[in-house]
Amino acid sequence: MKFRLTPSALVASLVGFLLALSMAADDRAAEKAKDKPQKAAVDKNAPKPLSEKERNRRQKSLEKELNKPFERWLNEDVAYIITDEERQAFKRLQNAEERDQFIEQFWLRRDPTSDTVENEMKEEHYRRIAYANEHYASGIPGWKTDRGRIYITFGPPDENEGHPSGGSYERPPEEGGGTTSTFPFEKWRYRYIEGVGQDIIIEFVDPTMTGEYRMTMDPSEKDALLHVPNAGLTLLESMGLADKADRFNRTDGTNLGEAIGGQPSRMNQFERLEQFAKLQRPPAVKFKDLEEVVSSKISYNLFPFQYRTDFIKITSDTVLVALTVQVGVRDMSFQNKEQIQHGLVNVFGRVSTMTGRVVQTFEDVVQVDVPAEELPKYLDQRRVYWQGIPLRPGMYRINLVLKDINSGNMGTQVFAIRVPRYDDEALSASSLILADAIERVDTKNIGKGQFVIGSTKVRPSVGEKFDRANRLGIYLQVYNLGTDEKTHKPSARVEYALLKDNKQVFQFAESSDQIQGAAQQMTLEKVLPLNSLGPGRYTLQVKVTDNLNKQTITPTASFTIQ
Repeated sequence: MKFRLTPSALVASLVGFLLALSMAADDRAAEKAKDKPQKAAVDKNAPKPLSEKERNRRQKSLEKELNKPFERWLNEDVAYIITDEERQAFKRLQNAEERDQFIEQFWLRRDPTSDTVENEMKEEHYRRIAYANEHYASGIPGWKTDRGRIYITFGPPDENEGHPSGGSYERPPEEGGGTTSTFPFEKWRYRYIEGVGQDIIIEFVDPTMTGEYRMTMDPSEKDALLHVPNAGLTLLESMGLADKADRFNRTDGTNLGEAIGGQPSRMNQFERLEQFAKLQRPPAVKFKDLEEVVSSKISYNLFPFQYRTDFIKITSDTVLVALTVQVGVRDMSFQNKEQIQHGLVNVFGRVSTMTGRVVQTFEDVVQVDVPAEELPKYLDQRRVYWQGIPLRPGMYRINLVLKDINSGNMGTQVFAIRVPRYDDEALSASSLILADAIERVDTKNIGKGQFVIGSTKVRPSVGEKFDRANRLGIYLQVYNLGTDEKTHKPSARVEYALLKDNKQVFQFAESSDQIQGAAQQMTLEKVLPLNSLGPGRYTLQVKVTDNLNKQTITPTASFTIQ
């Protein structure tokens, strides 16, 4: 049986076949689309990705910005005191962490008291930078100037001869004598600089009159009439015994006239050149590494002791540093000789500047001799040693060593002190000393012996601890009080206040008229009974009011009643 399709059926069949082919093609396209990643929509405002070159450039720029503080520290903060070896080592460091560690160790190596939080050398260094910027700036920061560099490196000079306006100048004999006119100049003198020498004289000249002083090796550079014929003649030139033109034929690097009486050795050209070169070097690192210091302290800090320092003005340029050392009898070792217990402690002290120059050394003995049967009664007592050291204002380092002779045990303390500078105009005072004994001394012993300040024996309480049965001694010197033009006497009020837990326990006052010997300087000496006070921590305030100059100071000190 045969089937025949009509045209309409044929067309319908053809359309169905074509539709099926189309659907199959769509299915295959969908399957391929699943296998291919979808293209993200393009955001015309999105930033273009960075190239590798640009990323490297930005990374280097960031590192450079982060390194700027380290570069400033190297080239500004410590430019004058860092050694060449340290500088090279710092430059080889790879990251910020290593550089931070280097800087910490840099200052620790220079810390005179590594067992304290403060780093006195670091503090003094930045104080010098601040001072140089304040006083020596001249179009450039003060730390960049020659005066600033010397001040930062070696500290203030012991003497400073300043001629800020120049003018008439009488030459010393080594410069030829005679009178001339000079540019502004300064002459600094250091008594001693370690690594440079003694009696170091440095001249700074401002030949441009702009305030920028330059360090010079030629003392004639300050001579404003050097190139003016027949002006500013030396002594021999004015007498016709020398020709000014000869100054310019010298071969020692100067244009000085002929010296009178010969030249000192420091004027020798090689001496001047050597000094100039040494002044460019950074100071040597003075102190040992921390590991050695710690090891030393573990080995030798076996004998305990306490100390304190007080400051009393002698002159405007000299301060008496009163160093008091206290040891406990219980901590001493004793030997029995013929029923007498002998205890002996050697005391050695050395005072030096922050640059290492030794200013003073002292040695003494603390001795205890008691009958053998009486020793237990003495064990709770203490022995006190006192040393008065006259020093100029400034920072100092004190090495203190005590050795118990019988046991061989040693105790060491290394600490820094800042000796204050007393202004001749401002109202000021000495340390407020709390003493366990104050008494007058005989006329023949004034200023002599242990604990003697002027005409008074003042024994400071090192631990500032008192029993109720004791009496509290108060000693204070007051300076620069105003005086009446007619009577030449001061007019001041002194108020004493004792506080406990910030509450006033008692108060009393007196006027300068009631104080014997009161003048521009006034000494306060009081003894207070403590039997009416309970145990605890107290603060003593001494308020001094100068009625003439309208100035007030309030020294304070704390102590404990047991």
